[in-house]
Amino acid sequence: MPKKVLLIEDEESLVELLKFRLEASGYGIETALDGEEGINKIKELKPDLVILDITMPKMHGYDVCRLAKANEETRDIPIIMLTAHAQKKDIEEAMESGADTFISKPFEPKDLLEKIEKLLK
Repeated sequence: MPKKVLLIEDEESLVELLKFRLEASGYGIETALDGEEGINKIKELKPDLVILDITMPKMHGYDVCRLAKANEETRDIPIIMLTAHAQKKDIEEAMESGADTFISKPFEPKDLLEKIEKLLK
């Protein structure tokens, strides 16, 4: 059974690109287009891994991450923050909110796949 990855990202073209790439690599992909939908799907689906944008409608990615990590049922799900915000303070806040790793946009899909594989081992 393929590992289930939840992609929480509001940029639909990036969602489609990542969905295609990750499915081609053997992952089952679920998506959410805003933070509120994202936290609900984390609780409902309990994916193997979450890829999470920071700046989104309805709920900020940092808040989604904090809520997921505060919940006993979802705290162990690895979270990759994927964002255009790549200043030192952004990386620090992502890690403080509970993210397991951070990738800044633009990014190499190969790097994302390597981080996914590492976190799912």
